Amino acid sequence: MVTSPAPFPTESRMQTIGERLEDARKRKGISIREAAEATKIRSDYLQKFEGNQFDIGLTEIYVRGFLHNYAEFLHLPADRILADFGALGHSESRPRQPSREVYGRMDVSVASAEDRGDRAPAPAAEPLAPAEAGRGPGQFPRHRGSGQPPGFQLDPALVFKGGIALAALLVVVLAFWLVRMFFSHEPKEAEHELPLAAAAAPAPADDAPLYVVATKPVRIKVARQSDGSVLFQNALQEGDRQSFPNEPLFLTATEMENLQLEYKGQRYNLGLTGYKVKVKIPAFPAAPEKQP
Repeated sequence: MVTSPAPFPTESRMQTIGERLEDARKRKGISIREAAEATKIRSDYLQKFEGNQFDIGLTEIYVRGFLHNYAEFLHLPADRILADFGALGHSESRPRQPSREVYGRMDVSVASAEDRGDRAPAPAAEPLAPAEAGRGPGQFPRHRGSGQPPGFQLDPALVFKGGIALAALLVVVLAFWLVRMFFSHEPKEAEHELPLAAAAAPAPADDAPLYVVATKPVRIKVARQSDGSVLFQNALQEGDRQSFPNEPLFLTATEMENLQLEYKGQRYNLGLTGYKVKVKIPAFPAAPEKQP
């Protein structure tokens, strides 16, 4: 008895779009992350496609474009994938007024089916510049403005560290400016003549040193009148004595009332007050007159 050959086995059901995409990716032996890097499509979008979830918060034209590029990357028939996607109830209707939308570097011209007389299976990508011509097929181009793939986000930790570094730099610059202003700039107050009768002589008769004595904490600067060279610039604490040659000097102090002059054991009040006052000190004579 002649028997007819058994029919070829058939699949019990057709694979879904997501199953075909997942099987093709696994046959290539790559992960979702590797596929996202190769296609420049966000990995969470690819994962949703493979789970048959196409509501990714984008308009349908972008979803179709991503599906088209992903199918080509996996060497699947992109037209068949898009046809099955349309069969799920996703239409390809377009607005009647032509418009242009840019997503990443994909520049899409949209028009209604009645205006064009045909239906485009997928959005056409913008021609590649010479520098980008070496990209492989199916790789989604980078964003026009930032040069990063769609969905790129700055790392908050890097932004925070950058803000801390910028704040520290501003503090250093401000401190440097304050120190320079204090030590390098001469005070704006006019110069005062020392109101001491003991210092009225034009020149000293011997080489006895002149002392500047601090009665309270004060910062001083002492320079020669002859050439402006700085002899001393620092802070004095209460009771400190700093010696200088008995010659015409400039004395600048933050609190002039906290200073006295001492010459041959005799102390003299300067008779001046104020912040950063500058006073001319002439040379003391050999035998200064005592104050009444």
